[in-house]
Formats: sequence, C-alpha cells, structure tokens
Amino acid sequence: MLRSVLTRNFGLISQTATRTSARPIAFNLTRSYHEKVIDHYERPRNVGSLPRTDSDVGTGLVGAPACGDVMKLQIRVDERTNKIVDVKFKTFGCGSAIASSSYMTERVRGMSLEEAGKIKNTEIAKELSLPPVKLHCSMLAEDAIKSAIKDYKSKRGAASAQNVNNINQQSSAQAIV
Repeated sequence: MLRSVLTRNFGLISQTATRTSARPIAFNLTRSYHEKVIDHYERPRNVGSLPRTDSDVGTGLVGAPACGDVMKLQIRVDERTNKIVDVKFKTFGCGSAIASSSYMTERVRGMSLEEAGKIKNTEIAKELSLPPVKLHCSMLAEDAIKSAIKDYKSKRGAASAQNVNNINQQSSAQAIV
C-alpha cells in the first residue's frame, strides 16, 4: 500500500507536456524504508495485549515526545524458568516504530529476562537498516523491553513480599493460639 501511494502521488512526473523528447523524472521515495521495515509494517508480528493484572505479565509503556511515537510492549514470563513465553505489542507511530516493536517481539520470545534486557537499539537498527533519523524508534523498543522487565520484576517482588507477610501473619496467629 505504501508503495502504491508513493508511486501514484510522487512516482512519475512527466515533462512531456513541455518537452516531448524529455525522459520522465522519477522520484524514488520508497528507498527511505528498507524492505525489512516494510515487511514488519505490512505484516506486524505479535500485535495485541496481555492481561495487565496477571502476575506473570510485565508491561512497558514508552513514548518519544519529539515525534509522537508511543509503544506498549508486554511480556509473559514462565515463573519457573524466567523465560519469556509470550510477547505482544501495540504501537502508535511511524512505520519504523511499528517495525522495531514487531522485530523486538520476535527477538525476545524464548529468551531469559537477563538476555532480553541486554538487547541494544543498535542491534535493532542494524537488523532493520534504519536510517539515522529513525534511530529513536529502535531506542523506544529497547526502552520498552527494559520497562516491561522492570514491571514484571516489581510485580514479582511485591508478590514475594506479600507472601512473606502472609506467612508472618499465619505464624503470629498460630503463636497466639
């Protein structure tokens, strides 16, 4: 769709009305997006949401005020293995932001939290061949996975603290009886 719009609106502007022997002027605007970006944009992987309140789900919500891109990335973690078993995203933004989110979901599935937290924006930018002006999109994806991991760990920490409190309360109640 992107190609057809660009071709229809900007693709070929003929100068035959002024000079019959002139060749048409072609603008190649589709080169601003690499084929991998177009693929992830037209066929995004893992779009959707996971239940935010589940204790095994971490949510990262990040945005870039400069361009208006907003990215939500959610991970479901197997509590026994600490591996990411499911991942979903929703992104409001440009094609590069959507592609970065989609690529990140494919990249982190099956990884441990530690491995996923080590993914850098440069890896995403290199894989998608992002131009320098779009590097902020890959930075958003890196920030989103780190935020989701942090959210998951904070939920697990809160759940562990709650379990300790419950055990302490039960022990106190048994000591009184």
